Amino acid sequence: MQDEDAEKDESREQEPDFEPPYHRGPVIMRGKMIPKESTNSHLLAPDKDTSWLHTDPWRVLRIQAEFVDGFGALAELGPAVSMFGSARTSEDSPYYKAARACAQEVARHGIAVITGGGPGIMEAANRGAAEVGGTSVGLGIELPHEQSLNNWINLGMNFRYFFVRKTMFMKYSQGTVIFPGGFGTLDEAFEGLTLVQTGKSPRIPLVLFGTSYWQGLFDWIRGSMLAEGNISPKDVNLFTLTDDPKEAADIAMSQILNG
Repeated sequence: MQDEDAEKDESREQEPDFEPPYHRGPVIMRGKMIPKESTNSHLLAPDKDTSWLHTDPWRVLRIQAEFVDGFGALAELGPAVSMFGSARTSEDSPYYKAARACAQEVARHGIAVITGGGPGIMEAANRGAAEVGGTSVGLGIELPHEQSLNNWINLGMNFRYFFVRKTMFMKYSQGTVIFPGGFGTLDEAFEGLTLVQTGKSPRIPLVLFGTSYWQGLFDWIRGSMLAEGNISPKDVNLFTLTDDPKEAADIAMSQILNG
């Protein structure tokens, strides 16, 4: 018994001599972990060091703010169709004229047209929607070579982050038309295809406009991706090719009009 009592006394002597615990929200701190200043004093103290503006926690808040602003701006938009394509397409291009006509057809049905807000195909689609009194939306992106929103937009917003902008396109569009374009256009096309294929997004009509432009990609998808077993036969049916602006509009709107 004496040995046991001695062990208990020894264990008590080894216990740390902590001050009462300090609570910061759900976190409990003791000893050297107790901060010298409170959270409130940090908030109110003047801070000459602005490096916190470039930290990940602050970046998360900016990202969150972009989502809040985007949802707030578009939540009451109603049914919409997104249109993508090259910013380099000139006004005299047949694709510019087709995008303009396609957007007019969509807007005549009271359906909003959403683009990336820039020049080229984006301008053509916004122009077409605005010309017939429709809702013409432009979701721009902050780029090193500054690209301002085109003048045919009646609801516009600029984003810092591509992934926030993409979320807005996918969340608020019930159909998509992809006109000829470059890497950015391909990125939007395959983003939509991937989300639909994996079930992360409801299936929406996706149209590739310009058969001659997209045929090589379509042949490669069938001849390489499908042939190698990297996609399923049904995946090839996730999109439609056409050269008719009205058909493109009808397919893109089909889920809205028939839903």
